[in-house]
Amino acid sequence: MIGQDGAMVVALQALGWLVTQDELLPVFLAATGASPGDLRQQAGEPAFLGAVLDFILQDDAAVMGFCTAAGLAYTVPLEARRALPGGGAVHWT
Repeated sequence: MIGQDGAMVVALQALGWLVTQDELLPVFLAATGASPGDLRQQAGEPAFLGAVLDFILQDDAAVMGFCTAAGLAYTVPLEARRALPGGGAVHWT
């Protein structure tokens, strides 16, 4: 079980990975309404980091790409998301 601090570390890793993804980053920015400057400003906010994980969790290829790059099990992003604000009520419908 990942606590909030560990979840934030995972989410920051996910954000770092996301900014290197030329095809995914613009989609994330458009979906969230965030600007490139917001990424740096909000990187310490648990709710924003939850949005990063929510975005990655929408696509199996993104989960696999991030986890492979970070050396994490494929289950870690969802575990981390559950530990951040709003993550306890994730519904995949």
